[in-house]
Amino acid sequence: MAKRTTSSKRTPSSKGTAPAKQAANSLWGGRFQAGPAAIMMEINASIGFDKRLYRQDIAGSLAHCAMLVKQGLITPKEGKAIAGGLNTILREIEDGKFRFDPKLEDIHMHVETRLTELIGKAAGRLHTARSRNDQVATDFRLWVRDAIDRIDAGLADLQARLLARAEQHADTVMPGFTHLQAAQPVTLGHYLMAYVEMVGRDRGRFQDARKRLNLSPLGSGALAGTSLPIDRRDTARALGFEAPTANSLDGVSDRDFAIEFLSAAALCAVHLSRFAEEIVIWCSAQFRFIALSDAFTTGSSMMPQKRNPDAAELVRGKVGRILGAQNALLVTLKGLPMTYGKDMQEDKEPTFDAADSLELCIAATAGMVSDFTANETRLRESAGEGYTTATDLADWCVRKLDIPFREAHHIAGRAVRIAEAEGKPLEALKLEQLQSIEPRITRDIFSVLGVENSVKSRVSLGGTAPKNVRAEIVRWRKLLKRKQA
Repeated sequence: MAKRTTSSKRTPSSKGTAPAKQAANSLWGGRFQAGPAAIMMEINASIGFDKRLYRQDIAGSLAHCAMLVKQGLITPKEGKAIAGGLNTILREIEDGKFRFDPKLEDIHMHVETRLTELIGKAAGRLHTARSRNDQVATDFRLWVRDAIDRIDAGLADLQARLLARAEQHADTVMPGFTHLQAAQPVTLGHYLMAYVEMVGRDRGRFQDARKRLNLSPLGSGALAGTSLPIDRRDTARALGFEAPTANSLDGVSDRDFAIEFLSAAALCAVHLSRFAEEIVIWCSAQFRFIALSDAFTTGSSMMPQKRNPDAAELVRGKVGRILGAQNALLVTLKGLPMTYGKDMQEDKEPTFDAADSLELCIAATAGMVSDFTANETRLRESAGEGYTTATDLADWCVRKLDIPFREAHHIAGRAVRIAEAEGKPLEALKLEQLQSIEPRITRDIFSVLGVENSVKSRVSLGGTAPKNVRAEIVRWRKLLKRKQA
Protein backbone atom coordinates (compact mmCIF):
# COMPACT_ATOMS: atom_id res chain seq x y z
CA MET A 1 0.00 0.00 0.00
CA ALA A 2 1.24 3.50 -0.81
CA LYS A 3 2.01 5.70 2.13
CA ARG A 4 -1.02 7.68 3.23
CA THR A 5 -0.65 11.41 3.11
CA THR A 6 -3.09 13.91 4.54
CA SER A 7 -3.86 17.24 2.92
CA SER A 8 -1.67 20.18 3.85
CA LYS A 9 -4.86 22.07 4.61
CA ARG A 10 -6.51 21.32 7.93
CA THR A 11 -10.18 20.63 8.07
CA PRO A 12 -12.37 23.35 9.55
CA SER A 13 -13.51 23.27 13.14
CA SER A 14 -16.91 21.70 13.63
CA LYS A 15 -17.77 24.25 16.29
CA GLY A 16 -19.73 27.14 14.93
CA THR A 17 -18.73 29.37 17.88
CA ALA A 18 -14.96 29.09 17.39
CA PRO A 19 -13.11 32.39 18.04
CA ALA A 20 -11.81 34.44 15.11
CA LYS A 21 -8.27 33.14 15.48
CA GLN A 22 -9.42 29.53 15.25
CA ALA A 23 -11.69 30.35 12.33
CA ALA A 24 -8.78 31.92 10.51
CA ASN A 25 -6.67 28.81 11.02
CA SER A 26 -9.38 26.32 10.13
CA LEU A 27 -8.69 26.41 6.41
CA TRP A 28 -5.41 28.21 5.92
CA GLY A 29 -3.33 26.42 8.53
CA GLY A 30 -0.75 28.47 10.41
CA ARG A 31 -0.22 31.16 7.77
CA PHE A 32 -2.92 33.57 9.02
CA GLN A 33 -3.04 34.86 12.59
CA ALA A 34 -6.27 36.86 12.61
CA GLY A 35 -9.76 36.39 11.25
CA PRO A 36 -11.02 38.19 8.13
CA ALA A 37 -12.73 41.57 8.24
CA ALA A 38 -16.52 41.44 8.03
CA ILE A 39 -16.51 42.97 4.56
CA MET A 40 -13.92 40.40 3.47
CA MET A 41 -16.20 37.61 4.61
CA GLU A 42 -19.07 39.15 2.68
CA ILE A 43 -17.22 39.63 -0.60
CA ASN A 44 -15.38 36.31 -0.34
CA ALA A 45 -18.30 34.02 0.45
CA SER A 46 -19.92 32.26 -2.50
CA ILE A 47 -22.17 29.83 -0.65
CA GLY A 48 -25.21 31.98 -1.42
CA PHE A 49 -25.05 30.77 -5.02
CA ASP A 50 -22.59 27.89 -5.27
CA LYS A 51 -24.64 25.72 -2.93
CA ARG A 52 -26.38 24.77 -6.16
CA LEU A 53 -23.30 22.69 -6.91
CA TYR A 54 -23.92 20.34 -3.99
CA ARG A 55 -24.88 17.29 -6.07
CA GLN A 56 -21.90 17.74 -8.35
CA ASP A 57 -19.54 18.41 -5.44
CA ILE A 58 -20.61 15.28 -3.59
CA ALA A 59 -20.48 13.19 -6.79
CA GLY A 60 -16.93 14.39 -7.41
CA SER A 61 -15.94 13.65 -3.82
CA LEU A 62 -17.39 10.14 -3.98
CA ALA A 63 -15.45 9.42 -7.18
CA HIS A 64 -12.26 10.88 -5.68
CA CYS A 65 -12.71 8.85 -2.49
CA ALA A 66 -13.20 5.59 -4.40
CA MET A 67 -10.06 6.28 -6.43
CA LEU A 68 -8.01 7.03 -3.29
CA VAL A 69 -9.03 3.65 -1.86
CA LYS A 70 -8.09 1.84 -5.10
CA GLN A 71 -4.72 3.56 -5.13
CA GLY A 72 -4.03 2.71 -1.50
CA LEU A 73 -3.91 6.36 -0.44
CA ILE A 74 -6.64 5.82 2.14
CA THR A 75 -7.86 2.60 3.75
CA PRO A 76 -11.10 0.87 2.71
CA LYS A 77 -12.45 1.57 6.18
CA GLU A 78 -11.79 5.29 5.80
CA GLY A 79 -13.25 5.23 2.31
CA LYS A 80 -16.42 3.58 3.55
CA ALA A 81 -16.80 6.14 6.33
CA ILE A 82 -16.23 9.03 3.94
CA ALA A 83 -18.70 7.68 1.36
CA GLY A 84 -21.32 7.07 4.04
CA GLY A 85 -20.87 10.59 5.39
CA LEU A 86 -21.11 12.15 1.94
CA ASN A 87 -24.35 10.30 1.19
CA THR A 88 -25.75 11.45 4.54
CA ILE A 89 -24.90 15.05 3.64
CA LEU A 90 -26.59 14.63 0.27
CA ARG A 91 -29.78 13.45 1.97
CA GLU A 92 -29.64 16.28 4.51
CA ILE A 93 -29.35 18.92 1.79
CA GLU A 94 -32.12 17.42 -0.33
CA ASP A 95 -34.37 17.09 2.72
CA GLY A 96 -33.76 20.74 3.65
CA LYS A 97 -32.09 19.83 6.94
CA PHE A 98 -28.60 21.11 6.13
CA ARG A 99 -27.51 24.43 7.66
CA PHE A 100 -25.54 26.75 5.41
CA ASP A 101 -23.17 29.23 7.06
CA PRO A 102 -21.56 32.14 5.12
CA LYS A 103 -18.47 31.83 7.33
CA LEU A 104 -17.61 28.59 5.57
CA GLU A 105 -17.37 30.42 2.23
CA ASP A 106 -18.40 27.79 -0.30
CA ILE A 107 -20.07 24.44 -0.88
CA HIS A 108 -16.75 22.57 -0.69
CA MET A 109 -16.01 23.74 2.86
CA HIS A 110 -19.59 23.14 3.94
CA VAL A 111 -19.40 19.53 2.81
CA GLU A 112 -15.97 19.02 4.37
CA THR A 113 -17.01 20.64 7.67
CA ARG A 114 -20.16 18.55 7.97
CA LEU A 115 -18.24 15.42 6.99
CA THR A 116 -15.83 16.09 9.86
CA GLU A 117 -18.75 16.42 12.25
CA LEU A 118 -20.15 13.11 11.04
CA ILE A 119 -17.05 10.91 10.85
CA GLY A 120 -14.24 12.77 12.61
CA LYS A 121 -10.60 12.92 11.52
CA ALA A 122 -11.03 10.52 8.61
CA ALA A 123 -12.80 13.36 6.77
CA GLY A 124 -9.46 15.12 6.42
CA ARG A 125 -8.17 12.34 4.16
CA LEU A 126 -10.72 13.17 1.43
CA HIS A 127 -8.77 16.24 0.34
CA THR A 128 -5.67 14.15 -0.40
CA ALA A 129 -4.28 15.07 -3.85
CA ARG A 130 -7.05 17.59 -4.43
CA SER A 131 -7.41 21.38 -4.38
CA ARG A 132 -10.49 23.51 -4.35
CA ASN A 133 -9.25 24.77 -7.72
CA ASP A 134 -9.66 21.45 -9.52
CA GLN A 135 -12.64 20.61 -7.33
CA VAL A 136 -14.67 23.66 -8.38
CA ALA A 137 -13.60 23.30 -12.02
CA THR A 138 -14.93 19.74 -11.95
CA ASP A 139 -18.14 20.67 -10.14
CA PHE A 140 -18.84 23.50 -12.55
CA ARG A 141 -18.30 21.32 -15.62
CA LEU A 142 -20.64 18.71 -14.19
CA TRP A 143 -23.27 21.38 -13.49
CA VAL A 144 -23.06 22.88 -16.97
CA ARG A 145 -23.23 19.40 -18.48
CA ASP A 146 -26.40 18.69 -16.49
CA ALA A 147 -27.85 22.06 -17.56
CA ILE A 148 -27.17 21.25 -21.22
CA ASP A 149 -28.97 17.92 -20.84
CA ARG A 150 -31.99 19.62 -19.27
CA ILE A 151 -32.08 22.32 -21.93
CA ASP A 152 -31.74 19.77 -24.72
CA ALA A 153 -34.73 17.87 -23.35
CA GLY A 154 -36.74 21.11 -23.22
CA LEU A 155 -35.78 21.99 -26.79
CA ALA A 156 -36.71 18.50 -27.99
CA ASP A 157 -40.14 18.98 -26.42
CA LEU A 158 -40.47 22.39 -28.09
CA GLN A 159 -39.63 20.83 -31.46
CA ALA A 160 -42.23 18.10 -30.96
CA ARG A 161 -44.89 20.71 -30.20
CA LEU A 162 -43.92 22.80 -33.20
CA LEU A 163 -44.17 19.70 -35.40
CA ALA A 164 -47.63 18.90 -34.08
CA ARG A 165 -48.91 22.40 -34.84
CA ALA A 166 -47.14 22.48 -38.22
CA GLU A 167 -48.91 19.26 -39.18
CA GLN A 168 -52.23 20.76 -38.12
CA HIS A 169 -51.60 23.87 -40.25
CA ALA A 170 -49.70 22.44 -43.23
CA ASP A 171 -52.42 23.86 -45.54
CA THR A 172 -53.23 27.03 -43.60
CA VAL A 173 -52.30 29.92 -45.90
CA MET A 174 -50.84 33.10 -44.41
CA PRO A 175 -48.70 36.01 -45.58
CA GLY A 176 -44.94 35.69 -45.50
CA PHE A 177 -43.09 38.91 -44.76
CA THR A 178 -39.91 40.74 -45.61
CA HIS A 179 -39.37 44.13 -43.91
CA LEU A 180 -42.63 43.25 -42.11
CA GLN A 181 -44.38 43.93 -45.43
CA ALA A 182 -46.52 41.27 -47.11
CA ALA A 183 -44.22 39.45 -49.53
CA GLN A 184 -45.50 36.05 -50.69
CA PRO A 185 -48.07 33.57 -49.45
CA VAL A 186 -46.73 30.77 -47.27
CA THR A 187 -48.37 28.30 -44.93
CA LEU A 188 -48.45 28.54 -41.17
CA GLY A 189 -47.05 25.02 -41.07
CA HIS A 190 -44.03 26.16 -43.10
CA TYR A 191 -43.59 29.13 -40.78
CA LEU A 192 -43.54 26.91 -37.71
CA MET A 193 -41.15 24.49 -39.37
CA ALA A 194 -38.65 27.35 -39.72
CA TYR A 195 -38.43 27.41 -35.93
CA VAL A 196 -37.99 23.65 -35.82
CA GLU A 197 -34.89 24.22 -37.95
CA MET A 198 -33.64 27.01 -35.67
CA VAL A 199 -34.12 24.93 -32.55
CA GLY A 200 -32.37 22.03 -34.25
CA ARG A 201 -29.28 24.20 -34.76
CA ASP A 202 -29.50 25.33 -31.14
CA ARG A 203 -29.49 21.73 -29.97
CA GLY A 204 -26.50 21.03 -32.19
CA ARG A 205 -24.55 23.92 -30.65
CA PHE A 206 -25.30 22.72 -27.12
CA GLN A 207 -24.22 19.20 -28.03
CA ASP A 208 -20.99 20.49 -29.55
CA ALA A 209 -20.31 22.46 -26.37
CA ARG A 210 -21.04 19.36 -24.29
CA LYS A 211 -18.50 17.31 -26.23
CA ARG A 212 -15.74 19.84 -25.59
CA LEU A 213 -16.55 20.30 -21.90
CA ASN A 214 -16.67 16.57 -21.19
CA LEU A 215 -13.10 16.32 -19.85
CA SER A 216 -12.30 16.00 -16.15
CA PRO A 217 -10.03 18.54 -14.40
CA LEU A 218 -10.10 16.47 -11.18
CA GLY A 219 -6.56 15.61 -10.15
CA SER A 220 -5.03 18.78 -11.60
CA GLY A 221 -4.53 19.98 -8.04
CA ALA A 222 -4.10 23.68 -7.39
CA LEU A 223 -2.34 24.09 -10.76
CA ALA A 224 0.61 21.67 -11.09
CA GLY A 225 -0.85 18.21 -10.53
CA THR A 226 0.31 16.03 -7.63
CA SER A 227 3.20 13.77 -6.71
CA LEU A 228 0.80 11.20 -5.27
CA PRO A 229 -0.06 8.09 -7.35
CA ILE A 230 -3.62 9.00 -8.30
CA ASP A 231 -5.59 7.63 -11.25
CA ARG A 232 -7.26 10.51 -13.07
CA ARG A 233 -8.72 8.24 -15.73
CA ASP A 234 -10.58 6.33 -13.02
CA THR A 235 -12.27 9.45 -11.62
CA ALA A 236 -13.03 10.72 -15.13
CA ARG A 237 -14.81 7.46 -15.99
CA ALA A 238 -16.69 7.44 -12.71
CA LEU A 239 -18.05 10.93 -13.40
CA GLY A 240 -19.01 10.20 -16.99
CA PHE A 241 -16.24 12.25 -18.56
CA GLU A 242 -14.63 11.20 -21.82
CA ALA A 243 -11.11 11.59 -20.41
CA PRO A 244 -9.06 13.72 -18.01
CA THR A 245 -7.82 17.15 -19.11
CA ALA A 246 -4.28 16.93 -20.50
CA ASN A 247 -2.73 19.99 -18.84
CA SER A 248 -3.09 20.81 -15.16
CA LEU A 249 -2.69 24.57 -15.70
CA ASP A 250 -5.44 24.58 -18.29
CA GLY A 251 -7.52 22.17 -16.26
CA VAL A 252 -8.04 24.59 -13.37
CA SER A 253 -8.14 27.84 -15.37
CA ASP A 254 -10.33 26.84 -18.34
CA ARG A 255 -13.80 28.32 -18.43
CA ASP A 256 -14.26 27.98 -22.18
CA PHE A 257 -16.99 25.45 -21.50
CA ALA A 258 -19.06 28.03 -19.62
CA ILE A 259 -18.57 30.65 -22.33
CA GLU A 260 -19.52 28.14 -25.04
CA PHE A 261 -22.59 27.23 -23.04
CA LEU A 262 -23.54 30.88 -22.67
CA SER A 263 -22.88 31.51 -26.36
CA ALA A 264 -25.21 28.68 -27.33
CA ALA A 265 -27.72 29.92 -24.76
CA ALA A 266 -27.55 33.47 -26.12
CA LEU A 267 -28.29 32.44 -29.70
CA CYS A 268 -31.03 30.06 -28.58
CA ALA A 269 -32.55 32.88 -26.54
CA VAL A 270 -32.45 35.19 -29.58
CA HIS A 271 -34.40 32.59 -31.57
CA LEU A 272 -36.99 32.33 -28.80
CA SER A 273 -37.20 36.11 -28.67
CA ARG A 274 -37.85 36.35 -32.41
CA PHE A 275 -40.71 33.87 -32.07
CA ALA A 276 -42.03 35.73 -29.02
CA GLU A 277 -42.01 38.96 -31.01
CA GLU A 278 -44.07 37.31 -33.75
CA ILE A 279 -46.56 36.05 -31.18
CA VAL A 280 -46.90 39.59 -29.75
CA ILE A 281 -47.52 41.01 -33.24
CA TRP A 282 -49.85 38.22 -34.34
CA CYS A 283 -51.98 38.57 -31.19
CA SER A 284 -52.56 42.29 -31.76
CA ALA A 285 -55.97 43.57 -32.87
CA GLN A 286 -54.37 44.92 -36.03
CA PHE A 287 -53.15 41.45 -37.10
CA ARG A 288 -55.51 39.00 -35.33
CA PHE A 289 -53.56 36.03 -36.72
CA ILE A 290 -53.66 34.03 -33.50
CA ALA A 291 -55.07 34.18 -29.98
CA LEU A 292 -53.60 32.93 -26.72
CA SER A 293 -55.84 31.63 -23.95
CA ASP A 294 -56.12 32.96 -20.42
CA ALA A 295 -53.32 30.57 -19.44
CA PHE A 296 -50.67 32.65 -21.23
CA THR A 297 -52.13 36.16 -21.13
CA THR A 298 -52.95 38.78 -18.52
CA GLY A 299 -55.40 41.65 -18.29
CA SER A 300 -55.10 45.34 -17.63
CA SER A 301 -55.79 47.03 -14.29
CA MET A 302 -57.50 49.89 -16.14
CA MET A 303 -58.68 48.67 -19.56
CA PRO A 304 -61.13 45.78 -19.26
CA GLN A 305 -60.90 44.78 -22.93
CA LYS A 306 -57.18 44.05 -22.86
CA ARG A 307 -55.62 40.60 -23.23
CA ASN A 308 -51.87 41.06 -23.06
CA PRO A 309 -49.45 38.39 -24.37
CA ASP A 310 -47.26 38.76 -21.30
CA ALA A 311 -45.71 35.28 -21.52
CA ALA A 312 -44.29 36.15 -24.94
CA GLU A 313 -43.19 39.59 -23.76
CA LEU A 314 -41.36 38.10 -20.79
CA VAL A 315 -39.59 35.57 -23.02
CA ARG A 316 -38.51 38.50 -25.19
CA GLY A 317 -37.45 40.48 -22.12
CA LYS A 318 -35.42 37.78 -20.38
CA VAL A 319 -33.12 37.44 -23.38
CA GLY A 320 -31.25 40.55 -22.23
CA ARG A 321 -30.19 38.76 -19.07
CA ILE A 322 -28.83 35.83 -21.06
CA LEU A 323 -26.91 38.03 -23.48
CA GLY A 324 -25.57 39.99 -20.49
CA ALA A 325 -24.37 36.80 -18.80
CA GLN A 326 -22.26 35.86 -21.80
CA ASN A 327 -20.70 39.31 -21.93
CA ALA A 328 -20.11 39.40 -18.17
CA LEU A 329 -18.10 36.17 -18.19
CA LEU A 330 -16.06 37.21 -21.23
CA VAL A 331 -15.16 40.47 -19.50
CA THR A 332 -14.29 38.66 -16.27
CA LEU A 333 -11.87 36.34 -18.03
CA LYS A 334 -10.30 38.69 -20.56
CA GLY A 335 -7.50 39.99 -18.29
CA LEU A 336 -6.78 36.96 -16.13
CA PRO A 337 -3.32 35.40 -16.20
CA MET A 338 -3.09 31.66 -15.58
CA THR A 339 -4.16 29.91 -13.57
CA TYR A 340 -6.84 30.54 -10.95
CA GLY A 341 -7.87 33.97 -9.69
CA LYS A 342 -10.68 34.69 -7.29
CA ASP A 343 -12.27 36.70 -10.09
CA MET A 344 -13.35 33.32 -11.43
CA GLN A 345 -15.80 33.03 -8.57
CA GLU A 346 -17.87 35.41 -10.68
CA ASP A 347 -18.36 32.74 -13.35
CA LYS A 348 -21.23 30.96 -11.65
CA GLU A 349 -23.94 33.51 -10.92
CA PRO A 350 -24.36 34.68 -14.53
CA THR A 351 -24.21 31.09 -15.78
CA PHE A 352 -26.77 29.90 -13.25
CA ASP A 353 -29.06 32.84 -14.02
CA ALA A 354 -28.76 32.36 -17.78
CA ALA A 355 -29.54 28.65 -17.53
CA ASP A 356 -32.56 29.32 -15.29
CA SER A 357 -33.84 32.05 -17.61
CA LEU A 358 -33.38 29.96 -20.74
CA GLU A 359 -35.10 26.89 -19.29
CA LEU A 360 -38.04 29.07 -18.26
CA CYS A 361 -38.22 30.70 -21.71
CA ILE A 362 -38.15 27.32 -23.46
CA ALA A 363 -40.95 25.99 -21.27
CA ALA A 364 -43.05 29.14 -21.76
CA THR A 365 -42.54 29.04 -25.52
CA ALA A 366 -43.48 25.38 -25.68
CA GLY A 367 -46.62 26.17 -23.70
CA MET A 368 -47.63 28.98 -26.07
CA VAL A 369 -47.02 26.81 -29.14
CA SER A 370 -49.51 24.26 -27.84
CA ASP A 371 -51.91 26.92 -26.60
CA PHE A 372 -52.47 29.35 -29.47
CA THR A 373 -55.52 29.24 -31.71
CA ALA A 374 -54.98 30.26 -35.33
CA ASN A 375 -57.49 32.58 -36.96
CA GLU A 376 -57.44 30.74 -40.31
CA THR A 377 -59.93 33.07 -41.99
CA ARG A 378 -57.94 36.16 -41.11
CA LEU A 379 -54.66 34.48 -42.10
CA ARG A 380 -56.05 33.57 -45.50
CA GLU A 381 -57.47 37.06 -46.10
CA SER A 382 -54.20 38.66 -45.11
CA ALA A 383 -52.24 36.29 -47.35
CA GLY A 384 -53.83 37.93 -50.41
CA GLU A 385 -53.32 41.52 -49.25
CA GLY A 386 -50.43 43.48 -50.69
CA TYR A 387 -50.38 41.68 -54.07
CA THR A 388 -48.39 38.77 -52.67
CA THR A 389 -48.83 36.67 -55.84
CA ALA A 390 -47.00 39.18 -58.07
CA THR A 391 -43.91 36.97 -58.07
CA ASP A 392 -46.08 34.05 -59.23
CA LEU A 393 -47.16 36.14 -62.21
CA ALA A 394 -43.53 36.87 -63.04
CA ASP A 395 -42.53 33.22 -62.61
CA TRP A 396 -45.37 32.15 -64.93
CA CYS A 397 -44.04 34.48 -67.63
CA VAL A 398 -40.57 33.02 -67.24
CA ARG A 399 -41.83 29.45 -67.30
CA LYS A 400 -44.51 29.71 -70.02
CA LEU A 401 -43.26 32.55 -72.24
CA ASP A 402 -39.50 32.11 -71.84
CA ILE A 403 -39.19 35.77 -70.84
CA PRO A 404 -36.06 36.85 -68.86
CA PHE A 405 -36.94 37.33 -65.22
CA ARG A 406 -36.08 41.05 -65.18
CA GLU A 407 -38.56 41.64 -68.01
CA ALA A 408 -41.13 39.41 -66.31
CA HIS A 409 -40.59 41.42 -63.12
CA HIS A 410 -41.56 44.62 -64.98
CA ILE A 411 -44.65 42.94 -66.43
CA ALA A 412 -45.80 41.87 -62.97
CA GLY A 413 -45.09 45.33 -61.59
CA ARG A 414 -47.27 46.95 -64.23
CA ALA A 415 -50.05 44.48 -63.46
CA VAL A 416 -49.84 45.41 -59.77
CA ARG A 417 -50.10 49.10 -60.69
CA ILE A 418 -53.31 48.48 -62.65
CA ALA A 419 -54.83 46.33 -59.87
CA GLU A 420 -53.87 48.86 -57.22
CA ALA A 421 -55.46 51.70 -59.21
CA GLU A 422 -58.71 49.73 -59.44
CA GLY A 423 -58.56 48.46 -55.84
CA LYS A 424 -58.61 44.83 -56.98
CA PRO A 425 -56.50 41.76 -56.23
CA LEU A 426 -54.39 40.50 -59.15
CA GLU A 427 -56.64 37.51 -59.76
CA ALA A 428 -59.62 39.88 -60.27
CA LEU A 429 -58.00 41.57 -63.29
CA LYS A 430 -59.41 40.74 -66.70
CA LEU A 431 -57.35 38.74 -69.16
CA GLU A 432 -57.52 41.67 -71.58
CA GLN A 433 -55.90 43.94 -69.01
CA LEU A 434 -52.98 41.53 -68.57
CA GLN A 435 -52.67 41.05 -72.31
CA SER A 436 -52.42 44.82 -72.72
CA ILE A 437 -49.11 44.48 -70.85
CA GLU A 438 -47.94 41.27 -72.54
CA PRO A 439 -50.10 39.94 -75.44
CA ARG A 440 -48.85 36.36 -75.05
CA ILE A 441 -50.39 35.95 -71.59
CA THR A 442 -53.15 33.31 -71.61
CA ARG A 443 -55.98 32.41 -69.27
CA ASP A 444 -53.65 29.85 -67.66
CA ILE A 445 -52.13 32.77 -65.72
CA PHE A 446 -55.07 32.64 -63.30
CA SER A 447 -54.00 29.16 -62.17
CA VAL A 448 -51.12 30.70 -60.19
CA LEU A 449 -52.62 33.97 -58.96
CA GLY A 450 -54.71 32.69 -56.01
CA VAL A 451 -52.90 32.31 -52.69
CA GLU A 452 -53.71 28.59 -52.43
CA ASN A 453 -52.39 28.01 -55.93
CA SER A 454 -49.32 30.03 -55.08
CA VAL A 455 -48.31 27.95 -52.05
CA LYS A 456 -49.04 24.68 -53.84
CA SER A 457 -46.67 25.67 -56.62
CA ARG A 458 -43.72 26.29 -54.29
CA VAL A 459 -42.45 22.72 -54.52
CA SER A 460 -38.71 23.46 -54.69
CA LEU A 461 -36.59 21.95 -51.93
CA GLY A 462 -37.31 23.97 -48.80
CA GLY A 463 -40.40 25.54 -50.34
CA THR A 464 -43.72 26.23 -48.66
CA ALA A 465 -45.90 23.74 -50.57
CA PRO A 466 -48.06 21.75 -48.14
CA LYS A 467 -46.67 18.45 -49.42
CA ASN A 468 -43.15 19.76 -48.68
CA VAL A 469 -44.20 20.71 -45.16
CA ARG A 470 -45.60 17.25 -44.50
CA ALA A 471 -42.47 15.59 -45.86
CA GLU A 472 -40.32 17.75 -43.57
CA ILE A 473 -42.47 16.85 -40.58
CA VAL A 474 -41.90 13.15 -41.31
CA ARG A 475 -38.15 13.73 -41.70
CA TRP A 476 -37.86 15.66 -38.44
CA ARG A 477 -39.85 13.14 -36.46
CA LYS A 478 -37.47 10.43 -37.62
CA LEU A 479 -34.52 12.61 -36.60
CA LEU A 480 -35.97 13.25 -33.15
CA LYS A 481 -36.76 9.57 -32.65
CA ARG A 482 -33.19 8.68 -33.64
CA LYS A 483 -31.74 11.16 -31.14
CA GLN A 484 -33.87 9.75 -28.34
CA ALA A 485 -32.80 6.17 -29.07
